[in-house]
Amino acid sequence: MSDDKPRIMLVEDELHLARGICFNLELDGYVVSHFDRGETALEALRVERCNLIILDVMLPGMDGFQVCKEMRELDSRVPILMLTARSEDVDRVSGLESGADDYLTKPFNLAEFLLRVKGMLRRSSWYRPDPVEEGYQFGVNEAYLLSYRAKTAQGEIDLTEMEVRVLSLFFQREGQVIPRGELLESVWGYSSDTETRTLDNFVVRLRKYFEPDPTRPTHFLTVRGVGYRFSRSGA
Repeated sequence: MSDDKPRIMLVEDELHLARGICFNLELDGYVVSHFDRGETALEALRVERCNLIILDVMLPGMDGFQVCKEMRELDSRVPILMLTARSEDVDRVSGLESGADDYLTKPFNLAEFLLRVKGMLRRSSWYRPDPVEEGYQFGVNEAYLLSYRAKTAQGEIDLTEMEVRVLSLFFQREGQVIPRGELLESVWGYSSDTETRTLDNFVVRLRKYFEPDPTRPTHFLTVRGVGYRFSRSGA
């Protein structure tokens, strides 16, 4: 087994579904570790690193939201994809607020699932933003993308890989309107016409981090019907 194969942690208690997911991921060349409880997955994460976590919301014992929060305390960077059988927006928002980077509603299309995984695992030059400087200042905030951290009015925070991807793109395109489709394709690997609220909920998360008043944003601005625009000066 090649050590350079991406390692994926799957936390899913439905055995039939878990077997199918593991089979197809391994067929695509990934190394998969399966856990049917959040508690055992957390124990494993304390001693073993992975490149992606696929986490079900409805788990026996500790639910997926709480597991996600504790995983973020152990590893602030690893991308987390949450699986949910519930389609309500409140569950999707709860997942993203707990630290997840994306969600997929069951039952899901296998091809779409594998594309999501590939997109979240993608490695490119996003993590070395140029010409964005290390210690990028905007308002009272300062972002250190190479070290995955930021200083905000609330204190210092750790950033996930997906948060760094989004911020890197916003910083490099400061003042420009970035279409939704371009953000989804560049950061998550979606096709540009994908219908999803992941991006919108993710921007809400960034506003809670960095905006003095998240309900009246001055840095991460919505351009209705088009996408988003980042303002360094807060105008």
